[in-house]
Amino acid sequence: MTALVTARLLLRQWQPGDRPYFAALNADPEVMRYFPAPLTRQESDALADRCERLMTVRGWGFWAVELPRRVPFIGYVGLHIPAADLPCKPCVEVGWRLARPYWGKGYATEAAQASLNFAFEDLQIPEVVSFTSLLNWRSQAVMERLGMIRDPETFEHPNVPPGHILREHCLYRLTQTQWKSRPHLL
Repeated sequence: MTALVTARLLLRQWQPGDRPYFAALNADPEVMRYFPAPLTRQESDALADRCERLMTVRGWGFWAVELPRRVPFIGYVGLHIPAADLPCKPCVEVGWRLARPYWGKGYATEAAQASLNFAFEDLQIPEVVSFTSLLNWRSQAVMERLGMIRDPETFEHPNVPPGHILREHCLYRLTQTQWKSRPHLL
């Protein structure tokens, strides 16, 4: 199982003690503002179980993120192969979800940079994507800080109900070549 270490963070396999923190994060309406609905405790635990299982099978995925010696769990960041029928499928995405007290501190960008480095250097993935609702400017800003390039076309996310305000998404891409040609922090 691969763990990633940055200057401030540890990206690691999920642990049973993460579930209550993750459930609180997923029940927070502000954290879940750009998702169709907050998650129940059962839904949150099921998502954590899937993340843990995929990490075990692949050796990578959405890592649990902690601030070593300070905070045992602040959210997740990492890589995922989406099952949804997206315009970029098949693909590997980089994504994140952090508890509100850890927003605006650069943690999502720092952890996503480590994830991208792992994707491009260790896994030799040729391209990584990220996507979000058009309304989610915070996540789009992280994507841009990562050096990702926004596709000119938007798409309707198939997992968001038709007519829902969050259905229209933007897609960002970053190739291995682009990643290797730019300076990035780790």
